[in-house]
Amino acid sequence: MADIDNIITQELAGKVALITGAASGIGKATALLLHARGAKVIAEDIDPAVEQLAQPELVPLLADITQDGAAERAVALAVERFGRLDILVNNAGIIINKAVVDMSREDWERIQAVNATAAFMHCREAMKAMMPNKSGAIVNIASYASYFAFPTIAAYAASKGALAQLTRTLALEAIEHGIRVNAVGSGDVVTNILNDVVEDGPAFLAQHGESAPIGRAAQPQEIAEVVAFLASERASFMVGAVVMADGGMTVTAG
Repeated sequence: MADIDNIITQELAGKVALITGAASGIGKATALLLHARGAKVIAEDIDPAVEQLAQPELVPLLADITQDGAAERAVALAVERFGRLDILVNNAGIIINKAVVDMSREDWERIQAVNATAAFMHCREAMKAMMPNKSGAIVNIASYASYFAFPTIAAYAASKGALAQLTRTLALEAIEHGIRVNAVGSGDVVTNILNDVVEDGPAFLAQHGESAPIGRAAQPQEIAEVVAFLASERASFMVGAVVMADGGMTVTAG
């Protein structure tokens, strides 16, 4: 067991990773975990708190991922600082809770811009950097909302459905270049994503997670472990998968 633990601890040595939405929650946990396992990391976020992650071979990037040129700059920074790009984690995400009849076009497009379009742009630019090396791994953070919905999450569910389909389609295009594309179908995770929607986002998610068969919400580190696996050679035969890490929500939903 000790030998296996040592292999996992060092498995990303020499790899370079770019992670969006890295200032908190799943993104922060993933940036720290990949870095701890040997990766050099670019941690991208619009939140200035991302700068607190700075340490040797973990470089914060303050950026709005929805802006033209943001993905190009992020990938270029990885290549400039570390010589290559091996791993992309599209984690950044936002949500709005409104009925469709109450939702503006601006509401809808803001969710799609962050959750789907920015992921597409980062995938596209990351692919360009990875293709010459004939290797790479892209991991998108999808959701149980990629598969089912409930009232008031139409924009979010649509964006996560799009992300799941982007994952599957890009996987088919990327594998001939040695690049694996997969996603994590995350359930309720105790993060700040709902802070603009409810008074105490983490507490709401913790309570909502109790409805899952497992009886609780996840901690960000639990999802980060799934991301790290998909990004590693341990997942070398996984292509186009959406790995559900949702405490069983999609087993019972319907």
